[in-house]
Amino acid sequence: MRIETHCRITGVDNPSYLLASHCKPWRDSSNEERLNGENGLPLTPSIDLLFDRGFIGFEDSGNLIISPVAHKPSLQRMGLETKGTTNVGTFTDGQRQFLEFHRNAILLRVAR
Repeated sequence: MRIETHCRITGVDNPSYLLASHCKPWRDSSNEERLNGENGLPLTPSIDLLFDRGFIGFEDSGNLIISPVAHKPSLQRMGLETKGTTNVGTFTDGQRQFLEFHRNAILLRVAR
């Protein structure tokens, strides 16, 4: 919460409604990476689920990436814009490194 104060997608800033979501999952991280604040994003539960399961990710520029396997009608019901470009703002250098891992190892590119 020292680096991020709200969910980048929903704008929710009440910590009671946010989960600490790791860009590089706990299982794949060193102890240092697990505790690195730049490896985390505060997300609302539904956004956390989409991020953790690889249905969404973020480009370094802050553009939201929607996986081609994501069910767009469900995303729309969760409040995500699926047409056009959604930009959530810039990330720090450290965040960009962890988000690169997420894009390469977690984000779903094709159906499994």
